[in-house]
Amino acid sequence: MSRKDIKSMTLPEIKQEFAADGHAAFRALQVYHWLHRGVTSFDEMSDLSKAFRQQLAEKYTIANAVIEQKLESKLDDTIKYLFRLNDGEFVESVVMNYHHGRTICISTQVGCKMNCSFCATGKSGYSRNLAPSEMLAQIQSAQLDIGVRISNVVLMGMGEPLDNYDNVLRFLELVSSEEGLNIGMRHISLSTCGIVDKIYDLADKKLQLTLSVSLHAPNDEIRSRTMPVNHRWGVEELLKACRYYNKQTGRRISFEYAMISGVNDSDACARELAGRLKGTLSHVNLIPVNTVSGSGYKKSTTERLQKFTRILANSGITATVRRTLGSDINASCGQLRRRYQEEVADVESLHQK
Repeated sequence: MSRKDIKSMTLPEIKQEFAADGHAAFRALQVYHWLHRGVTSFDEMSDLSKAFRQQLAEKYTIANAVIEQKLESKLDDTIKYLFRLNDGEFVESVVMNYHHGRTICISTQVGCKMNCSFCATGKSGYSRNLAPSEMLAQIQSAQLDIGVRISNVVLMGMGEPLDNYDNVLRFLELVSSEEGLNIGMRHISLSTCGIVDKIYDLADKKLQLTLSVSLHAPNDEIRSRTMPVNHRWGVEELLKACRYYNKQTGRRISFEYAMISGVNDSDACARELAGRLKGTLSHVNLIPVNTVSGSGYKKSTTERLQKFTRILANSGITATVRRTLGSDINASCGQLRRRYQEEVADVESLHQK
């Protein structure tokens, strides 16, 4: 019988399991506290008897995220991690230091199915969804490594969060638990490329997190060229779902817009984008596109960014240019895992010769 993933369980679920096995009720809270401190094995739960720890190890497993590589920016305090999971898969996370505290950008999948043309993650393929415990483990490992509390979480690393909807919802419940990491919903952002049906589902949950939508184009012609998801849900259908999210939650949506030179950064694009977003409770986050091997894309010039911002502002659309952090360590997710995969493949190829 396979062991159960105990760190993906809520406190009431652990209580129910322990009661069924004849364990005292207070043991569940003890174990839950240990799990959310980031222990990597039951042996670390020092206030439990050795016999009880052995029973737990026989029935349950603890998901870990072990630091395989760590890159620290010389330009700022950004840290990029490549984590190895229990099954040997790898995911990336990035810790950024802002005036309001430490923010971690975590992965929700190993790889990604969405295959956006400007994204490094999709180019290395998709393996599987992450369990809620594996999302938690990224935060815990980073927090233990830096020795400082992480107060904000962004689900914008490898993977599409709404393509792993049920596990992400369970993660949100666990990470905001008062007996756990206790990170409130208003300190959590979830990014999606536009899985429309799940945006409606999430809206009906009325969670107070920040929804970030990767829009990256003002119309279907450009967006379909860069984002395959647009073939299923077009721009207007996506924005209709966003307006529903506004209505249900009262929360402003952040529209992510990667500025790609000669593709989506013209004055006409800015004016069309402003027209599309008029009447939507939103903010536009302009992002100079990252250089990704094989994409052929170049980031927009500073002058183009400024002009694009002015056109949006003159149309009543709030827009800012995202500050680049960790540029010397390729802090955008997907690149470190991809490079690691290529290095391993090169080594294996040499051994085969």
